[in-house]
Amino acid sequence: MKKVPNKLIRCGLAAAALTLGAVSHASSPVAADAVFRNGHVYTVDAKNTVAQALAVKDGKIVYVGSDAGVARLIGKKTQVTDLAGRVLMPGLVDGHMHPVGGGAQLLTCNLNYLPLTVAQFQARIQACLDEAPASDDTWLQVSNWYRQFMRPAGADASRATLDALQTKRPILVTSSDFHSMLVNSRGLKIAGIGAQTQDPPGGSIAHDPQHEPTGILEDDARSLVFSTLPPPRPEQQVAAAAAALDAMRKQGVTSFLDAAASPDTIEPFVALQKQGKLTARAHFAPVVDADAARDPGKVIAWLRTLVRQFDQGASKPAPGITVRNAKIFMDGVLEAPAQTAGMLEPYLVNQGTAEQPKWQPGTKSGQIYVVPEVLNPLMAALGKAGFDPHVHAIGDRAVRQTLDAMEGMRKATPGKDIRAAIAHDESVDPADYARFRKLNVIPVMSYQWAKRGPDSIDNAKDFLGPARFDRMEPEGSLYENGARIAFGSDWPVDALDEWFAFKVGVTRTGDGTLGPAYDGTFNSQAGLPRELVLRSATMNAAYELHQETSTGSLERGKLADLIVLDRNPLTISADDIAKVKVLLTMVGGKVVWDAAHDR
Repeated sequence: MKKVPNKLIRCGLAAAALTLGAVSHASSPVAADAVFRNGHVYTVDAKNTVAQALAVKDGKIVYVGSDAGVARLIGKKTQVTDLAGRVLMPGLVDGHMHPVGGGAQLLTCNLNYLPLTVAQFQARIQACLDEAPASDDTWLQVSNWYRQFMRPAGADASRATLDALQTKRPILVTSSDFHSMLVNSRGLKIAGIGAQTQDPPGGSIAHDPQHEPTGILEDDARSLVFSTLPPPRPEQQVAAAAAALDAMRKQGVTSFLDAAASPDTIEPFVALQKQGKLTARAHFAPVVDADAARDPGKVIAWLRTLVRQFDQGASKPAPGITVRNAKIFMDGVLEAPAQTAGMLEPYLVNQGTAEQPKWQPGTKSGQIYVVPEVLNPLMAALGKAGFDPHVHAIGDRAVRQTLDAMEGMRKATPGKDIRAAIAHDESVDPADYARFRKLNVIPVMSYQWAKRGPDSIDNAKDFLGPARFDRMEPEGSLYENGARIAFGSDWPVDALDEWFAFKVGVTRTGDGTLGPAYDGTFNSQAGLPRELVLRSATMNAAYELHQETSTGSLERGKLADLIVLDRNPLTISADDIAKVKVLLTMVGGKVVWDAAHDR
């Protein structure tokens, strides 16, 4: 057991007022391995109990209660931490992210979500080419292109933008939302994409007026390029996974779901586990692509193969690996220029001018990648086989069709404990709000999206119209209708900043750095209570992952997954929630992050 440093004890804030509710006591006075006392122990139990002290033995919580009560568990070898009034709470459970991709982007050519003109876009990519020379046949892969934030508003890039760079190398640039890719002419040629290339199932190829490919590939059309890339070397994947775990533990993430998994994204974590370096509980949702979805029997057989290969069963103190979910992409994204999210009514188009706009229904209503006649039997088969469906659905049509399929799954699997989840839910028709609770479907929300920014204001608001924009990012309405909301960062679609996301979940405002055009609250949807925001990233996300009996709250008998914070997110100003720093992260009783030693 690593000793918690005295620096953590010394740098405490004034002690917060404590509200002592029901507490759990150790059954016998056996000395604990670690004791935390004199703190604000926010348990996130059924009553949101707040205690003063907590004790850990053999990786599990053996006591939650008062300072006086924990004294009997302190022995000669017990590591005792004086919290000095600081908050101790459950470790965060991130119910939707892409960790290997996130880690890889920390290590490669990265546009860092910046607002860029076309010239700046070109200059940053040219700098990457110049800094890391390679052969003419080596792909340059560029990440975190904030396509909706190109400046001036409405600017975009094409293959010609990349063709102007000083290189003969193939180049691909991935948008920060992971749904669009830009490829230069050399890359298109290598991938065999030309004027006559047909859209693959679940994706589309953009064309210019002469019907030549522009270089923009949406969703599964990206696979035409991916299939030509050399597979990443195992050591590269392990390095990316290690970088991801490092970022997670500094944020206080103790469990995560890889929401677009494959063997290539699971194996690096297996390798790190063998090295004793797995520092978070790792859950994986393998992707069922639109074409494979047509044969549910083969899908189930494939998933069972992955379970036999990777799943390690029930949670133990040491972090493990599970494969219990299946990922399905129903649609793409709301924002222009892609507009691939499936909507019940068409997106609007400006039939006037920029000075005198006249927004009218157009002909584009997005896409549905897995149609009902394919989705419905697949969903029923997943439920019968015991897999939890985890579905990407952003547009209101995609959400409705997914709910319909999940309703059919419930009817086909009465009494079966399937934790069905729909991720993102950016546009939900009001008629469907109550269905989440009725069907016990978990909306997994990325709170940081509920702020004003170029993607939402410049590229979605007018295209949706006032009524639809006013219900965009509907966390408030889902909460009011009784949904069990879980949180998922969707990293690296955004930078990994859990506490900024929680701040947005409460306030529905940004950080004020984008300029006056993006100040103010997002729309009339209500923000969430702080307790609910924290519960969504602890108990509710633990429930999503079938982990609620072992983690998600600080209760006796549960695994000691916990974090210490530098300030109290329940009492500070709502804007200051974004400033919360994690001082210590413990997983299964082992310290995996200690800010005092910056490890």
